[in-house]
Amino acid sequence: MTPENRYIDREKSWLCFNARVLQEAGDENVPLLDRLRFLGIFSNNYDEFFRVRFAAVRRLSLSGISGEKVLGGISAEKLLKEITEIVIKQQSESLKILSIIEKKLEKENIFVINESEISKEQENFIKDFFIQRVSPALVTIILNDLAEFPILKDTSGYLAVKLVMKQVSKTSILGLGKPKQEVRYAIIEIPKTINRFVVLPSSNEKQYIILLDDVIRYHLSNIFNIFDYESVSAHMIKITRDAQLEIDSDLSKSMLEKIATSVKDRRIGEPVRFVYDQSIGKDTLQFFIDKLHIESTDSIIPGGRYHNRRDYMDFPNLGRYDLLYNQNTPLPVQGLSLEGSILEKISQRDYLINAPYQSFSYLIKFLREAALDPKVTSIKITLYRLAKNSQVISSLINAAKNGKKVTVQIELQARFDEASNISYSGQMQQEGIELIFGIKGLKVHSKVCMIERMEDGKSRRYGIISTGNFNEATAKVYTDVTLFTSHQQILKDVSKIFDFFEVNYRLHRYKHLIVSPHYTRTRIYRLIDKEIMYAKLGKQAYMKLKMNSLSDFKMIDKLYEASRAGVKIQLQVRGICSLIPGVAGMSENIEAISIVDNYLEHSRIFIFANGGDPEVFISSADFMTRNLDGRVEVTCPIYDENVKNELIDNFNVGWKGNVKARLHSEKLDNKYRVRGNAPVFRAQLETYNYYRDKLEVITEKL
Repeated sequence: MTPENRYIDREKSWLCFNARVLQEAGDENVPLLDRLRFLGIFSNNYDEFFRVRFAAVRRLSLSGISGEKVLGGISAEKLLKEITEIVIKQQSESLKILSIIEKKLEKENIFVINESEISKEQENFIKDFFIQRVSPALVTIILNDLAEFPILKDTSGYLAVKLVMKQVSKTSILGLGKPKQEVRYAIIEIPKTINRFVVLPSSNEKQYIILLDDVIRYHLSNIFNIFDYESVSAHMIKITRDAQLEIDSDLSKSMLEKIATSVKDRRIGEPVRFVYDQSIGKDTLQFFIDKLHIESTDSIIPGGRYHNRRDYMDFPNLGRYDLLYNQNTPLPVQGLSLEGSILEKISQRDYLINAPYQSFSYLIKFLREAALDPKVTSIKITLYRLAKNSQVISSLINAAKNGKKVTVQIELQARFDEASNISYSGQMQQEGIELIFGIKGLKVHSKVCMIERMEDGKSRRYGIISTGNFNEATAKVYTDVTLFTSHQQILKDVSKIFDFFEVNYRLHRYKHLIVSPHYTRTRIYRLIDKEIMYAKLGKQAYMKLKMNSLSDFKMIDKLYEASRAGVKIQLQVRGICSLIPGVAGMSENIEAISIVDNYLEHSRIFIFANGGDPEVFISSADFMTRNLDGRVEVTCPIYDENVKNELIDNFNVGWKGNVKARLHSEKLDNKYRVRGNAPVFRAQLETYNYYRDKLEVITEKL
């Protein structure tokens, strides 16, 4: 196989993933309000894609470098054009889906109206709402006479306003041209402090919603009442900027200062996408394109009447829970209690928490108990993304107030969470918590926590190793597994990781953990080689790998090598998959699926047959070059047989999925797995049932 057809381009594969999200929005079997939520996720994903990946390819294109080696055989310039074509097609599809959903909502007596559909009964409510809530929050700028065009934020939506004045232009008055009416342009920033969806009083069992954009449109005459205009129009525009952080090399500044400055500068990053309402006038569109200095046509995306559709993630439920998925209550973990001592239980055996199927509260309980326990002397933890009002942070501050030595490695470069992490850093510093701000050139993406406790005059360690962030908000919608352990040898390796954070030049040897950037690639290669050896010996040889993304070309080649040797490989890859499965002579022993459903699949589980005695790992790392070579990641072996079997069961339940499972393929067509005569098996629902049934079996035995 030539390099051009050994891999799928990662950007196209990501767009294919976002198409799966859009499929959920278009799926008539998904509850209506959840379909709107998926539309919001689809839009939010695009925002991040353009700020990061599209921007990176654009920089490569502008540099004059072809980029074919890093892009898998396609030039950056050609890739930009192909991406733009796909995006425009998907945007068009999303608008059709939104229209269908709105029609179905009307059948449920839920009406999304615009400014031209406001009734007399609704008029007074909307006028009062505008005067009391909206008008004080509006930022409106008249643009014609400004010496410098204002900076438009890529987190906001704007109404581009055109005012056609009654009087003729000054040029016409002076006799320098034909009589022509003067045109003024303005911009209105749609306030983010007010919910985008305004719920209106219901009438005759009908419920009404109007978008904030249309409330503003309805009051244009109020906003511009000092102008003598003949006509006024407003169309939505949105800009997306390059989110690359430029880190200052000034040695006199702290990392905290550098990141804070860089985040502030992000607001003036180069525009990489300009989305506009297709019904906007050509002259108005050209005015804004010129003023924003947008030159590349690849950056200009026609859209519908409304942008910033990520706001649909927060569409009001109106009390209509019948139009939402049933929310399963997180289950308890057999053997662990939120009332007794969790450390005492962990001292006896390992436990696994699988959120959101099981309660994330055990992690908070672990930290709370450590904060109060007089025998606990220290807590060390890595933090990447945190909840808005983080219970993790409050627990760590509580521990510091109780005299524990608390050490926090907080990643200031967690993309789009930089400002939040800087704020939390300030809070923790004030409480005397020791902070470590990462390692030059490396992001710390591992999710580990370790406490030290004095028992019988000796220090004993307890710890947590997870595939996901210590974030109680995302734990409600991200599937992640977390190991609670008192395995002293594993935790000794965790201690070495914190030593590495403090003394970066010293290379540590780890006996149990697999740690990036120094060891993950070679250790995974070794595990694959062992499966190849077993396959050649005629012994049981397989790999079951679950992850978010698979895009590292060298790792893909290694999996191809294993396939050719006869190793059976099952891949559950939620997002990017640059590997092409099922190709004779290259990957005929590889199957790959993606599950997109109510929860975001986020856990990383690696299972190797090992000749019949399976080796099982959980990891913070995907098989991407950045995770293998450019970040601090932790892959942890599972030694407890109960936990090991639970993770194998977890993978197998996902693999049986035939409702929300799509097949990865070179065609990028997102075909659903064929069900045939097999009964309906929705993997996420069955995973919940798996844990519920385990509890019921144990209860019956008792």
